[in-house]
Amino acid sequence: MNRWIQKYLDKANLLASPVQIVVFYYLSLIVVTSLLLCIPFFKQPGVNISFIDTIFMAVSTVSVTGLTTFPLEQVYNQNGIVLLEILFQIGGFGITMLSTFILVIAGRRIGLQQRRLIQTDMNQPRLSGNVRLVYTIFGIMLAIQAVFGVIFSCYLYARDGFEHLAKSIFDGFYISISALTNAGFDITGQSIIPYSKDYFFLFLIMILIFIGGLGFPVIIEVLAWIKMTWFRPGNQKFRFSLFAKLAGSFAVGFFFIGTILIFLSENNGYFANKTVIEKTITAMFYSVTTRNAGLQINQIGDFNTTTLLIFSILMFIGASPSSVGGGVRTTTIGILGLYLLSFIRGHKNVNVFNRRIHENDIQKSIVVVNLSILMCLMAVFILSITENQSLISLIVEVTSAFGTTGLSTGITSSLSVIGKMVIIILMFVGRVGMLYMLIFFVSKKDRDEKYRFPSEQIIIG
Repeated sequence: MNRWIQKYLDKANLLASPVQIVVFYYLSLIVVTSLLLCIPFFKQPGVNISFIDTIFMAVSTVSVTGLTTFPLEQVYNQNGIVLLEILFQIGGFGITMLSTFILVIAGRRIGLQQRRLIQTDMNQPRLSGNVRLVYTIFGIMLAIQAVFGVIFSCYLYARDGFEHLAKSIFDGFYISISALTNAGFDITGQSIIPYSKDYFFLFLIMILIFIGGLGFPVIIEVLAWIKMTWFRPGNQKFRFSLFAKLAGSFAVGFFFIGTILIFLSENNGYFANKTVIEKTITAMFYSVTTRNAGLQINQIGDFNTTTLLIFSILMFIGASPSSVGGGVRTTTIGILGLYLLSFIRGHKNVNVFNRRIHENDIQKSIVVVNLSILMCLMAVFILSITENQSLISLIVEVTSAFGTTGLSTGITSSLSVIGKMVIIILMFVGRVGMLYMLIFFVSKKDRDEKYRFPSEQIIIG
């Protein structure tokens, strides 16, 4: 049987590109997840969910989005919640990373094709070192979840005085996993609203969300820098890659920009009767959570239209590449911004951190951003026809799905079948990536022409 499966996979590898195989893996995972969510063992007694809602939930889980068409606590029992936690891990880390880690633990040899899949799924520029990267990241992320899970469990037990320690442990680890994987699923019906003024709790949540959306390669480089600087001090200087510098800079930059815009937008609105500290912490929290986590400390409808538009922009941008988040990614928007700035200044090259950004990366950024905007606009247009909702609610829903964030003004459960299908497509594309979805439909053979036509200038602007 194993030989037949391996023979089938080898044949598939010859017919499909690594990108096509990765997309196929995620589609297969959605099918498996849908079947698992239908099993009565994971559901409350007597609960029946429609087919479209099951598919919606499966895609939202695999893409770690957090949008749901029904209250989770009313549909799934504790076994179902545990299943969701496992699926968060698979969706957040990526199916190829998880499968590689299992093969390493089992002592199996990682072949060339599996290494190529890892390289594709994690957006790595090189083939070498990816297997080591996988089990290093997997171990680090599990350790972070464990440490914060213990902290949350002890804190919840001491703060709320739960009747049983087991519940504190369960909720603490669920929050840790949900925040780090940027899943944001609400199993209580209140998200983390009861802790809206618990700044220590919110600070820990923000740290986990930021780590999850920073990008796996960046985390590895930061840890290597800490190891070399603190534990092995010497004359050797650690050099961060250009990707790590850009991803870290853009992540911090978008965080501060989002915080300032939200603060100013709601200063005379929702924040009017709050202290400066409350305003700042709330603005900081939503600047982080809108970039992928989807956790909330108050009802989204409390904010004005301008703030909801800011949320939509942040959700559209999303997290860094090779992270648990979706959207167009921070480096994509950042490179596009640097290109526009260089063009305005009359520079032919985009230079940053004493390096020149490759023309192919600039071209990809332009294509991804433009197609993503077009896709979201088409989705809003379709939903404006099929749904009887305000335009701003539809914009929030669309960008939340594409950015795999999970925030909503509360219209998800009332979407029509067509509306749910649109959101399903957006969640899947947001998780896999617009660029990969384009490559998915391209033949594995190289289609570049071996010749060039004469160029001719045209009038622009």
